[in-house]
Amino acid sequence: MSKVILAENAGFCFGVQRAVKEAIKVQKQYNKKIYTLGPLIHNNDVVKYLEDNNIFAIDYSEIDKLEKDDVIVIRSHGVTKKVIEDLESRGLIVVNATCPYVTNIQRKVNKFSEKGYNIVILGDKNHPEVIGINGWCNDSAIITKDGSFDEKLPNKICVVSQTTEKQENWKNTVTNLSLNSKEVLAFNTICQATEVRQESVDKLSKNVDTMIVIGGRNSSNTTKLYEIAKKNCSNTIHIENAKELTKEFIEANKDKKVGITAGASTPDWIIKEVIDIMEGNN
Repeated sequence: MSKVILAENAGFCFGVQRAVKEAIKVQKQYNKKIYTLGPLIHNNDVVKYLEDNNIFAIDYSEIDKLEKDDVIVIRSHGVTKKVIEDLESRGLIVVNATCPYVTNIQRKVNKFSEKGYNIVILGDKNHPEVIGINGWCNDSAIITKDGSFDEKLPNKICVVSQTTEKQENWKNTVTNLSLNSKEVLAFNTICQATEVRQESVDKLSKNVDTMIVIGGRNSSNTTKLYEIAKKNCSNTIHIENAKELTKEFIEANKDKKVGITAGASTPDWIIKEVIDIMEGNN
């Protein structure tokens, strides 16, 4: 069967693992149905696992359905300052499981916007992490998806990045800001877990016939891994779990060298299932 090589760095990152453990611990502590503000992580299999443990996602627009002393967990992506204040004012028990790396960005943005810096965020303006960060500077940040800017830039800038961004986009952002602004305070807040995953998939995808990238369809960091792999290896697929591996794909790759990586929201058991199938152990 296929010769399968797993990327040196793949799967659950520290922040996601911490959020899942925290939610499970809190549910046991209160021994009742608890809620997460939005899906705890971008992985449908893990969301299902949490539901089996009496932990359910609720949208912010449905928050009126909750009662005083209901427990709500803030997911690893974090939220705006206003959202936390609103939840606490309703008498809810708020458990903040924001990834510490994201909390660090929120604090920086809050501190330097109060010091008169204009905040720039490199990232996806629709991603919950970026929406959350922007909420710590009164939603006033300039957001760029790749480091390019259409508008005239202010003279005093503090720039941060979504934790799951690509390094090349960060370099592009800092270069463009330096050329067009007088004072630039730059904090490269791309998470090290993101960086090492991207580096290892870049290396692996240059040395295999086929790449399988495992992770949620709406997971930002998984999408970036797929883009990097696809650039180096045209025969690259993105799947959420082993069920998406077709018989045709398995058959077509049985004598090939297959590389596997996974996003930060993908647990070990999902990765193992894919490896077992590709190695013919299932």
